[in-house]
Amino acid sequence: MPTIDVNNLTKTYRVYQKKEGLWQAIRGLGRREYKQVQAVRSISMQVQKGEFVAFLGPNGAGKTTTLKLLSGVITPTDGNATVLGHVPWKREDAYRRRFALVMGQKNQLWWDLPAQESFRLLQKIYRVPEDQFDNTHNELIDLLGVQKLLGQPVRELSLGERMKMELIAALLHRPEILFLDEPTIGLDVVAQHNIQKFLKHYQQERKITILLTSHYMKDITALCQRVVVIANGQMHYDGSLSGIIDEFGGHKNLTLQFPEGVDSLPDLDKYGKVLEVQTPRIKLQVPRSEVGAVLASILSVHPVDDVSVEDPPLEDVIANVFSTASNKEEMAST
Repeated sequence: MPTIDVNNLTKTYRVYQKKEGLWQAIRGLGRREYKQVQAVRSISMQVQKGEFVAFLGPNGAGKTTTLKLLSGVITPTDGNATVLGHVPWKREDAYRRRFALVMGQKNQLWWDLPAQESFRLLQKIYRVPEDQFDNTHNELIDLLGVQKLLGQPVRELSLGERMKMELIAALLHRPEILFLDEPTIGLDVVAQHNIQKFLKHYQQERKITILLTSHYMKDITALCQRVVVIANGQMHYDGSLSGIIDEFGGHKNLTLQFPEGVDSLPDLDKYGKVLEVQTPRIKLQVPRSEVGAVLASILSVHPVDDVSVEDPPLEDVIANVFSTASNKEEMAST
């Protein structure tokens, strides 16, 4: 049985349309106009125990809404889902003790109290036995290196330090599933790396199931093997990280290193799109199916010291997925 089983999950909001101007505002007191906004549209997927899945999409795609549905924060308009055999929006205590939700833009810790006080309160809320709490608490503090910060009020901590405390708070009751919504948002490169390193280690050690949303592709490449892409509330890809590059990365990037001291670099526009020229190097974008022929043609005419062939950056591939999804949406609406 899948750990997460989602079937045609849909969430629609009824949004009030406020018109501009005093007279329109007065009219709106008695006669309001609404529109239906589909945040999530018929999403279906399964996640097995121990998977680390990236949930990607542009702003407003429905990622956070989906996590809220799976954690029982909101109720769907249609469809069904089970997580660990529970229906999330029934909000059973037995389910609440088995998952955790961390939102990068929300705090679960008390702002004016030291994190240690919040940890003790969470121990009581989740009814964690003393010996289990001590073992888990000490392990997490050691892994994240925050021993010296436990006595400081949360408001005095840096953003990266606060996120470490949020992760500790979420994991104290040893959840089987962890929902992470933008956990590294706003963090510097060092803080991002530390959070990535911790999550990778903890997931491998505990074999917990993690569903992660992030706009940082480094989070995805460092942590996830499976990617689910959602745009306009609908799912557009579910597969491996390498598979998304094969399916949506229609080009390869060729970097050609010409001999030092050449008088001029050749004009390579006829072979593909020139992305960058830094004498004596040229970077060229070529259709994936034409790489072999293009290389053979160039090497037969021009002296080249070195060649590298690379997939396009993951950011470009994901952007291409979003663009394709938007174009399909526009065509469907016309």
